[in-house]
Amino acid sequence: METRKVAFYTLGCKLNFSETSAIGRQFEERGFSKVAFEDAADIYVINTCSVTDHADRKCRKVVKEALKHNPEAFVTIVGCYAQLKPQEIAEIPGVHAVLGAAEKFQLVDILAGFEKPATGQPGHVHASPIAAATEFHAAHSYGDRTRTFLKVQDGCDYSCSFCTIPLARGKSRSGSVRSVVERVQKLAETGVKEIVLTGVNLGDFGLQGPDRQRLEDFYDLVQALDEVEGIERFRISSCEPNLLTDDIIRFVARSKRFMPHFHIPLQSGSNKILGLMRRRYRRELYQERVALIKEVMPHACIGVDVIVGFPGETEADFLETYQFLNDLDVSYLHVFPYSERENTLAPTLPGRVQDRHRHERTTQLRGLSEKKKRYFYEQHVGAETAVLFEDDVTNGQMEGFTPNYIRVVAKYDPLLVGEMKRLRLTAVNPQNLMEAEEVGVEVFQH
Repeated sequence: METRKVAFYTLGCKLNFSETSAIGRQFEERGFSKVAFEDAADIYVINTCSVTDHADRKCRKVVKEALKHNPEAFVTIVGCYAQLKPQEIAEIPGVHAVLGAAEKFQLVDILAGFEKPATGQPGHVHASPIAAATEFHAAHSYGDRTRTFLKVQDGCDYSCSFCTIPLARGKSRSGSVRSVVERVQKLAETGVKEIVLTGVNLGDFGLQGPDRQRLEDFYDLVQALDEVEGIERFRISSCEPNLLTDDIIRFVARSKRFMPHFHIPLQSGSNKILGLMRRRYRRELYQERVALIKEVMPHACIGVDVIVGFPGETEADFLETYQFLNDLDVSYLHVFPYSERENTLAPTLPGRVQDRHRHERTTQLRGLSEKKKRYFYEQHVGAETAVLFEDDVTNGQMEGFTPNYIRVVAKYDPLLVGEMKRLRLTAVNPQNLMEAEEVGVEVFQH
């Protein structure tokens, strides 16, 4: 019997990529062959996101493309959007099955024979209420031996007024420090050099078991991972400012393996808007976190998430955010125009911001981000540092990252893929990428 082929497509965050990889390994363990999306797979699994705009349109487009490659393929939808709108997705032409948050890691068992619904009928729906998603499922990305995204936490207990993630992923839950360390040790044996820790609310790591007892915390995890041999670098993908403690910051500053790179969601520089968003901090705390990072790690890279056009945000509120970020010693911004989400509080708030104002404010902050990134890069011209090169090649060029997340561009050399190279940073090019030259040391030893 010919081996059945399965292909995957992932929308959204690093966490989704890690989970897609975990599901992919389950298929391979059952004898399926994992192929590229365009390779006429027998089964397509599309992992969706509810955070980015136009989830429905994107889902429909990917389904349509999958069926172009193989009109007879079985198409399955999983992910956050699948949990939030399973019945709607099941009605999309070409969708044969929809699995919710509690079911997606049992996909191969639940669908077993991959039998399509009768002609003209909607796709099969296997989606329990989100309260049923209580188990923590470990996951990590694979395929790039240089870097992997490692899921260590899932779900969220927060109730930010704009966010559907708790509805899509359930309550906060984690594995144990010991289980994460064991996974990292196995990854080290495969040659992975850098691990990015991911989660929905990463700093809330430690709630374990059916009763979700807080047996450990994120600081415990960071300390334990720093002792694991064989991994050159760890990065913390994103951590709420109220959970990024002074202890964690100071530990990273003296760490053997954790990189001086933080991504800290802000969302607004206006305390009024932070209150409407139901965030668990105010701008003063955020300012303190940035100041401490820069005190103990002057060369640290700090990324910021910002939402503009939130209900009630006046022009004065936006300018307050702009000025706050302009004055803050951060390195780059991820800017999102506010987008209404069903079953959240925010759309019911007064003061809707017109779409054109959302767009204008997004453009302004993205311009500020480019200036800040260039300034940050320019401060490091002339420095000698270690660059870990990845295997993405575009137009004969490859890229790598310094410990503090400066993106370095170099002419493609197959011997550089996955290697740590000691380089001198020489100039920032028009694309805001760092150029570099060798300094005589072939491979940097950490």
